[in-house]
Amino acid sequence: MRKKVVIAIGGNSLIRDESHQRVEDQYEAVCETARHITGLIAQGYDVAVTHGNGPQVGFILRRSEIAQEVARMHAVPLVSCGADTQGAIGYQIQQALDNEFKKRGMAKMAVAVVTQVAVAPDDPAFQNPAKPIGSFYSREQMEAITREHPDWVMVNDAGRGYRRVVASPMPQEIVEKDIISHLIQAGYCVVGVGGGGIPVVRDAGGILRGVDAVIDKDYASSLLASAIDADVLIISTGVEKVYLNFGKPEEKALDQVSLPELKKYVMERHFAPGSMLPKIQAVIHFLEKGGKKAIITNPQSLEMAVAGRTGTHIQA
Repeated sequence: MRKKVVIAIGGNSLIRDESHQRVEDQYEAVCETARHITGLIAQGYDVAVTHGNGPQVGFILRRSEIAQEVARMHAVPLVSCGADTQGAIGYQIQQALDNEFKKRGMAKMAVAVVTQVAVAPDDPAFQNPAKPIGSFYSREQMEAITREHPDWVMVNDAGRGYRRVVASPMPQEIVEKDIISHLIQAGYCVVGVGGGGIPVVRDAGGILRGVDAVIDKDYASSLLASAIDADVLIISTGVEKVYLNFGKPEEKALDQVSLPELKKYVMERHFAPGSMLPKIQAVIHFLEKGGKKAIITNPQSLEMAVAGRTGTHIQA
């Protein structure tokens, strides 16, 4: 029986550096990652791909701001920015995978699913928005923006200027999970839960409504992996392995680690908030819900990591 794998690609990994931020540069990075993903599929794995969208949403918001300032065009809501990036990045990953399948003579196709992720309307994050998005503003700009958008929360970001902050609620349900599961069973490679999913809330009658928020893509990927009974959750990041005491003289790479050991390292604060910690917590959530194994590594090491030759392997 083929094993089912969810691979989470970071949005920052698609933007190599400040000199390679164009859409064409992003597609080159996508193609490189697609080659490694196709290598896994060729080994007999069924794969669902998720991806981040942080930098890309920032670009759309900035374009929207400039268009509003210069031409008085309407602003693009944050929830729509998330949907836009799902379509654009999903299209690139889908095309890159299909081209790679064609080159290798594989009877396989990729499909991108615009994915909504339900969050709790009473999630505490809505009362304490803390996720910075978009550009930096002067005090004068901030005051003007606040007058135009009284519902926005603006904060001074470490003295660098003012930024909008939004809620980052925990994902509760992948709305299209059954569709994704059926597509995988039918033999497709599915791209979904882009950017953590489009945040939505349900009313008492079950009607969905989009909300301006940002869902952590690793938490959403973990939830998807649990929802479709994936055998392995792979989180792709900027390092080949997870380290204890990262960046210090006594740093130590983790090759094999158990779930209790990993939770102990979290308690000892080995992992940076906003960086490695959410990935570790996403892995813990997956394993605690019945997942068998998780791997953290960088995109170019995917095939070797699954073969057990590199990466950090966490066992339930």
